[in-house]
Amino acid sequence: MRRADRLFQIVQLLRRSSQPVTAESIAVELETSKRSVYRDIAALMGQRVPIRGEAGIGYVLDSGFDMPPLMLTSDEVEAAVLGAQWVAGRGDPALARAARDLIAKIAATVPKRLRPVVLEPAVTSAMWKTHEVEVLDMAQLRAWIHTGRKVKLDYRDQEDRASLRTVWPLLIGYRETTRLLVAWCESRNDFRTFRTARVVEATFLDDRFPGRPAQLRARCQAMMEAERRRFLADQKVANS
Repeated sequence: MRRADRLFQIVQLLRRSSQPVTAESIAVELETSKRSVYRDIAALMGQRVPIRGEAGIGYVLDSGFDMPPLMLTSDEVEAAVLGAQWVAGRGDPALARAARDLIAKIAATVPKRLRPVVLEPAVTSAMWKTHEVEVLDMAQLRAWIHTGRKVKLDYRDQEDRASLRTVWPLLIGYRETTRLLVAWCESRNDFRTFRTARVVEATFLDDRFPGRPAQLRARCQAMMEAERRRFLADQKVANS
C-alpha cells in the first residue's frame, strides 16, 4: 500500500470509531508495522489533521474534520456504484433518479484512472421487477420520517381486512421485491410493519409525534435485534 493511501486509511479508521484506536489495531488492519503507524500519525499531525492521543493509549480524530470530497479507493467507488445501481432499480422515483445522478456525478469527478470502475463496473445489481402498484407517496413519507410527523393509513392486511391506523413512521425497509414501513402504531401501542403496497390511502398529518425520532428508531432497532437473536437461539435449539 502506498504511503498516501495508508495515511488516508488511517483517517478513515479513526473517523469510524468513537473510541481511541491503538497503533497496534491500526497496524493489524493495514498490514503494516506499529513503527510505520507511529510515523504516519506524526505526519498527519504535522499536516494539521486534528488527531489526539498517544502511544499505548490510542488515537481519536476530533469531530468536524473532513477530507476533500471523493478521495475514494477503487473498492469504495465500486461499492458506491453498486449501491446506487441497487437503489436505481428499487427505490421510489425520486430516490431512483437521485441514484442515477449520483453515478453520473461520481463518473465526472473521480480521477481518470477510476472512471472505468464507474463506466465499466465489474459488479451489477439486477433490476427490480414487480407488478405491485403503490399509491403511497414515498418521497413525502421519507420527508415525514425526517421531520417526525404522523401519518394516517387506510391499510389492508394480507387477508384483505381493512383498518385505519395512525402511525409514527420510522424506517422504510427494502426487501428484494417489496418495501416495508416500520412505524409505531397508536392503535396497537407497539411497533408494527406495514407493506407499502397494501396502503390504500395515506393522509400526511401536521402533528408531530412526541420525543426524538432517532430515539424511537433506536428502540425499534434494539427490539428487532433482540427478536433476531431469539429466533437464532430457537433455531439453534431446534437443530441441536
